[in-house]
Amino acid sequence: MKKIAVSLVLAASLGLAACSGAEEATTEATDATAEATTEAADAAVEGADAATDAAATATDADATAKAGEMADKAGDAAATATDAAAKAGEAADAAKEAAK
Repeated sequence: MKKIAVSLVLAASLGLAACSGAEEATTEATDATAEATTEAADAAVEGADAATDAAATATDADATAKAGEMADKAGDAAATATDAAAKAGEAADAAKEAAK
């Protein structure tokens, strides 16, 4: 009878010891999962911020390119105006010579 009682006590002790370790492992796994999820969320936020910055930079670059095109067109218009002024001056000189 003592052998049966001792065997039951040992079995119960081993079962209790086995169960208590599993709870700790589950808690550690839950903590690790929560930490990994937080890190993934932080990385996603950083990626979204980087994408927003890249979009803003692209918009700025597009605006700069358009400003450059406008400056080129303004330069072309100024050159055309200069040519027209030169031709007007030539015409004025020709008119002056004809009036003499």
